Amino acid sequence: MAHTITLIPGDGTGPELVTEARRCIEATGVAIDWEIVDAGTEVYEKTGVPLPREAIDSIEKNRIVLKGPVTTPAGTGYRSVNVQIRQHFDLFACVRPCKTIRGFRCSVENADLVIIRENTEDLYAGIEFRESEEITHHLIEFIKKSLHKDIPYDSGITIKSISRSATQRITEFAFHYACENNRKKVTVVTKANIMKFTDGLFFEEAQQCASGYPQIEIEHLLIDNLCYQLVSAPQKFDILLAPNLYGDIISDLCAALVGGLGIVPSANIGKDCAMFEAVHGSAPQYTGQNLMNPCALTLAGVMMLRYIGELAAADCLQNAVESVLREGRYVTRDLNPHAHVGTSEMADRIIYYLKGGRCS
Repeated sequence: MAHTITLIPGDGTGPELVTEARRCIEATGVAIDWEIVDAGTEVYEKTGVPLPREAIDSIEKNRIVLKGPVTTPAGTGYRSVNVQIRQHFDLFACVRPCKTIRGFRCSVENADLVIIRENTEDLYAGIEFRESEEITHHLIEFIKKSLHKDIPYDSGITIKSISRSATQRITEFAFHYACENNRKKVTVVTKANIMKFTDGLFFEEAQQCASGYPQIEIEHLLIDNLCYQLVSAPQKFDILLAPNLYGDIISDLCAALVGGLGIVPSANIGKDCAMFEAVHGSAPQYTGQNLMNPCALTLAGVMMLRYIGELAAADCLQNAVESVLREGRYVTRDLNPHAHVGTSEMADRIIYYLKGGRCS
């Protein structure tokens, strides 16, 4: 029986990356009925809505989505489609594996990390107050009177909130993930020495959760210390559990350690719904040029196959991608500046390995 999965091509280079990742996923032999819906810049320009009702309804029905990169305007315009989907479907856990591939160029060796990031709260919740608006001035006055803290009247304000309920949920997810995937340690990442009522709460809940998993080691590091240690010795980390903002930042740092954003996938998981995507952006400047590396989205497909129980197919696709990266000849220029292979040709090579091919 075929799996029905929502497919969002995205914009910029998203559609061409989705096309090639889809070919690689289908080459595993897993039967998938793709339900294609649009979201992003082109839809916004036509309708004024970046995430149409049709897309939401499709995800609501199918509960699984593979999404190509979508452009998010900086500073102005619509809010991130990614964030809207995460919040609408309560996809509270972002899972980003970062693993070095033996034989592939990267700045470190033998790193094997998984970042588990709380997805719904913190500074990304979208609770913002624009500079100079009346409601912002009322908030500034309230803070001044109740906390005796002065904030300049020309300030914009973003609220950072971390709840016990959401923290309990993400910490339970992280420790359960550790058990299910033979992981040995969870490192909790905060700035609890400064933000005692938010980050401090996050660490408290993680400690309580850890008591139910005595076989899993827990440690606590401040975000600045963690960044230093990740660059100097990433091999000593296993699972990194972080609130929303820190999780986003360290995901990119870890991606740089293992070879770049182009080979790092991401899963956004809720109670009974999940979205799989590349970590990198839409790179609209390269649209239609057959230059982008399809690995991140294809590896997101690996995570999706595991999520739907197609474990053997997931392992085969993972091995095929890693074989092409190790080989190093049939890759895009971001992975090897001496190579002259495009997006579609790299996907062809992944499929060659899936079909049992060997290097010539």
